[in-house]
Amino acid sequence: MTFWISDKEVNDIVVGELGRQKTTLNMIPSENFCSKDVLAACGSVLNNKYAEGYPGKRYYQGNEFVDKIENLAIERAKKLFGAGHVNVQPNSGSPANMAVYAAVLEKGDKILGMDLSHGGHLTHGSPVNFSGKDYEFVSYGVGENGFIDMARVREIALAERPKMIVCGATAYPREIDFRGFVSIAREVGAYCLADISHIAGMVASGIHCSPFPDFDFVTTTTHKTLRGPRGAIIMCKDEFGKAVDKAVFPGLQGGPHEHTIAAKAVCFWEALKPSFVEYSRQIVKNCKVLAETLKKRGINLVSGGSDNHLILIDLIKTVVVGEAGKGKEVAVALEDAGIVVNANTIPFDPSTPFNPSGIRLGTPILTTMGMKEDEMVVVGNWIADVIENIFDEAVRVRVKGEVRDICGKFGVY
Repeated sequence: MTFWISDKEVNDIVVGELGRQKTTLNMIPSENFCSKDVLAACGSVLNNKYAEGYPGKRYYQGNEFVDKIENLAIERAKKLFGAGHVNVQPNSGSPANMAVYAAVLEKGDKILGMDLSHGGHLTHGSPVNFSGKDYEFVSYGVGENGFIDMARVREIALAERPKMIVCGATAYPREIDFRGFVSIAREVGAYCLADISHIAGMVASGIHCSPFPDFDFVTTTTHKTLRGPRGAIIMCKDEFGKAVDKAVFPGLQGGPHEHTIAAKAVCFWEALKPSFVEYSRQIVKNCKVLAETLKKRGINLVSGGSDNHLILIDLIKTVVVGEAGKGKEVAVALEDAGIVVNANTIPFDPSTPFNPSGIRLGTPILTTMGMKEDEMVVVGNWIADVIENIFDEAVRVRVKGEVRDICGKFGVY
């Protein structure tokens, strides 16, 4: 892939990033490599059009083609997920969740969401986020075994009587019990929202259980396991459609990014193909093999493994580290060796989010590159080599060279 941007400074930076993506193992589980078709849609002339409003109800003229592309994206999302009403305009996951809250809640209302330090998201009630500031959040988390305790979730819900229950996570390696959550929500008379941003591709493929058709609201980003552009969508029961649309526009956003919406339509089209089901299945297969490889090397995993696309390493319980607050140090060492992950808090982390005690990594991009189980064994051993020899530059240099070699055999662009 060649870039021809006349601004040489910008072009050189973009080409440099392309080189980084092609020569390193990108294992941050919230990232993926989208197709050239998705990139082409993102860079299309649809970028030039202002289209405030919705198809057939715009505030400006000249919407013949943007109406078509937005309607196409909506219909494909409905088909992919089995959704009722779909809004494809949210620019990212946070405003999508914000719009759902605004659609049916008043500021100060009580919401039950997953604790950020246990794997939740900022918009699920973090006190530094709008969600924790504008609403009264109460939290649930995981038990000592790393699994969500649904009996405890029910206990909290019955005691607190929230108006909404939010489930979904950014650092939870196990399957989410959507039926359990919706049952609790119905019992206490609460709305239920599933934020499936991380697992949307696997939900669409039937690899992970689905919140449809029971949940009132489902939000997701489109750039993670869906392998689309950076953006989000909101899906909900038809009865909430008007309220959601009004919350997105004019409530929170102005003109929609129709070039990104076009790219969403492309990614839904790709996800509707049978090959995408096999891709999603391979993500999970790869993650399980990677997890087992790490465990064999003495790396401790939160909950003992993974059911989805991500793994959370507990460095405190990993003997060769055995200390709190080492996540950033290990992440930097791995990047120096050509393996890109992110430092992350772990449940009951005694350290701070700035110096967390865990590492979060996943297999979406490696699977997109075409890697399978055999490569996961190799990659897992490289990760263990670096963690075991974190101060040994020779190990990092050796692994980095081997990483470049394997990246030369697999690729996307």
